[in-house]
Amino acid sequence: MKEYQTITEISGPLVFAEVDEPVGYDEIVEIETEDGRTLRGQVLESSEGIVSIQVFEGTGGIDRNASVRFLGETMKMPVTEDLLGRVLDGSGNPIDGGPEIVPDERQDIVGKAINPYSREYPEEFIQTGVSAIDGMNTLVRGQKLPIFSGSGLPHNELALQIARQATVPEEDEEGDGSEFAVIFGAMGITAEEANEFMDDFERTGALERSVVFMNLADDPAVERQVTPRLALTTAEYLAFEKDYHVLVILTDMTNYCEALREIGAAREEVPGRRGYPGYMYTDLAQLYERAGRIEGKEGSVTQIPILTMPGDDETHPIPDLTGYITEGQIMMDRDLNSQGIEPPVNVLPSLSRLMDDGIGEGLTREDHGDVSDQMYAAYAEGEDLRDLVNIVGREALSERDNKFLDFADRFEEEFVQQGYDTNRSIDDTLDLGWELLSDLPKTELNRIDEELIEEHYHEDETAEAVQAD
Repeated sequence: MKEYQTITEISGPLVFAEVDEPVGYDEIVEIETEDGRTLRGQVLESSEGIVSIQVFEGTGGIDRNASVRFLGETMKMPVTEDLLGRVLDGSGNPIDGGPEIVPDERQDIVGKAINPYSREYPEEFIQTGVSAIDGMNTLVRGQKLPIFSGSGLPHNELALQIARQATVPEEDEEGDGSEFAVIFGAMGITAEEANEFMDDFERTGALERSVVFMNLADDPAVERQVTPRLALTTAEYLAFEKDYHVLVILTDMTNYCEALREIGAAREEVPGRRGYPGYMYTDLAQLYERAGRIEGKEGSVTQIPILTMPGDDETHPIPDLTGYITEGQIMMDRDLNSQGIEPPVNVLPSLSRLMDDGIGEGLTREDHGDVSDQMYAAYAEGEDLRDLVNIVGREALSERDNKFLDFADRFEEEFVQQGYDTNRSIDDTLDLGWELLSDLPKTELNRIDEELIEEHYHEDETAEAVQAD
């Protein structure tokens, strides 16, 4: 370990120092200031004779007389099963007043990419207890399914609801001993939001099966680059070495990308779209692709990244690139939120690309796919008719069209709307779907197998009268 006093420049969160030997990329650095403080950093760029270092705690108090020590190793996360129930800061240090972490081992936070040959295809259903997700955009073990939200929308409440309620029913029934754990990584959130998260975790008891990483808005932006990697390293350890089914919730990825842009500007990089680094796609892929399952391993890592779209713009680089990498998206809607719908999930632009493999006989119920398809079609038709009503008025529509309008209203008010404290099983969700579909004439249920209609359709006098007409 060599020590230098060769700092040449301090720029934002970066420190530049001269060296006389090669220094490895991502190597951990200790910087000792004149007042005796020791700050940690990481080598961001290494070229002949000079290195740039990003300092996790910020560069305040560092001057050119500070000492720089290169430790010869990359950043590692101390991992152990005892992390469950703990609250850590964005750098992985305990902040819950509990004992120091005694790790079973220390793992590199960059992680290893899962060999595509060893990946097991995701096809086991995860029940979140949220009908708009379970029924219409099903989450599957090993999937990465982001939530696209907007500033001011209640994505935090939805994230907490999923963290409290998520289970793997199939594994519970089999009783194979696999347990469920939640890794919650918060980046750039306010102290008020952090208090809300912790109050909810403690009130509901969800903290017992969770590991929480907290990077606050006033913490250094550089730390935001480390937080999700620490969270995912912990998730991989619990999943692939301790056989847990791990759900990783990362919020807010927009704050993470803003940190990338800030550091890129400090390095005077040539910016890409809207000022974000050109390598942002690669950087996000390194995080998202750490979700998955491995053949021969009982555990799994499932990701729900949450991002707020600046200006509610779906074409913004952050949601745009995220959509390319992940397997779908859950869209939160400002209009539904203004109507008091909780959670305000718009199922029409939402998508789970792995849903078809995670539902059906042996996974959920055999009618799941048909019910979901039929509700999509009926709700979409009701939405189109709402536009027509604005032009010609409801009186000009046929009785059939009015049925679809009523279905769209009930779908939002009874199926999507459930509040943040209601936990619906998949059976509850599908039974509710049949209740809504039974308001439509049987002849309109053209996406459902006839045997399923005979088994689940609720006959009523109104439906029979419309069918007779």
